[in-house]
Amino acid sequence: MSWESTQGYYRAINLGVKQALGGLHSASIVLHSVDFEPIEKLQHQGDWDGTAEILIKAAKSVEAGGADFVLICTNTMHKVAAQIEQSIHIPLLHIADATAEVLVQEGVKKVGLLGTAFTMEQAFYKDRLAGQHGLEVLVPNAADRQQVHRIIYQELCQGQIKPESKQAYLRIVKALSDAGAEAVILGCTEIGMLIKQQDTEVPLYDTTAIHAAKAVEWALQ
Repeated sequence: MSWESTQGYYRAINLGVKQALGGLHSASIVLHSVDFEPIEKLQHQGDWDGTAEILIKAAKSVEAGGADFVLICTNTMHKVAAQIEQSIHIPLLHIADATAEVLVQEGVKKVGLLGTAFTMEQAFYKDRLAGQHGLEVLVPNAADRQQVHRIIYQELCQGQIKPESKQAYLRIVKALSDAGAEAVILGCTEIGMLIKQQDTEVPLYDTTAIHAAKAVEWALQ
């Protein structure tokens, strides 16, 4: 939801359309960029209905703007995806489904998950990966989850990329791999700003890149 990761989506979707269609083509996008501060406060207060109200209003504005389908450009806020789907008349491209589809295609069965504490600890994301796609999901230990969460909100969402935080994430990725994960989902749209595939031998699945690529596929259909 931070504008830091929104830039990544905007760039990836436009590049995907340009590569597919050539010339001066770019993506036709209706973008509703929210103020993240009030959403972050509601998240940490546990007021998910409050966050849903904000995103339903945003989704309706995107639909009114002529969009054929909608993306929530964040993993955490898929906690209220069902409420948003029920409030609009266009399809929602779910980030967990797009990611799981790629994992399953590539034969991954056991996967590590990094994200906000909400994404790593609550059922809305892990249960969808497991129940609908048959994936076994591993998450870091409690101390590592706390560190991953803190870095997302206090650093990445504010555009801060710190070498020590990168090393912490890579250590946690290795720990998940050592625990049996065949790959690790970068299940927060800001994490790809911090660690990339060239940083580790453990296969990484960046949800921002996967979600954006699937959006291009849908749009071109």
